[in-house]
Amino acid sequence: MASAAIAEAAGLLAEAALRGREVCVVLGDDAMSRELNETWRGRDRATNVLAFPTMAPWDWRAVDIDEEESLGDIVLARGVVLREADAQAKSASQHLGHLVVHGFLHLLGYDHQDDRSAVEMEDLERRILARLGIPDPYAAESGGPSTTA
Repeated sequence: MASAAIAEAAGLLAEAALRGREVCVVLGDDAMSRELNETWRGRDRATNVLAFPTMAPWDWRAVDIDEEESLGDIVLARGVVLREADAQAKSASQHLGHLVVHGFLHLLGYDHQDDRSAVEMEDLERRILARLGIPDPYAAESGGPSTTA
């Protein structure tokens, strides 16, 4: 999923700067997600995906290409993901794929804090997911946006 995100975002990102970078993806339980969300975001609830970049947004562009560095961690809450997939009548694997892509884009500095950045991020997600054969998670029939990170 992350490689598809890199390939799709190549026009926007310096793809060479991302080669060899590590991303840790953790599929944890809801209690773990809740604790991390409370500790780092001040929200006392489990959430579907959390992203923890190792560098400030866009700093990865200044990193030496020959050095291997982690881009960060993506943490998914298994129970939340399964409940959301069921509620939205989509497969768990498609929903999980969407959330991995979503988390990866957060590691690269994308966000959805305002309408403009949300539209930009969602459009990029749609293109990446289409390459993976995953339907548009933001289409009206899917129940709308599913990410809370």
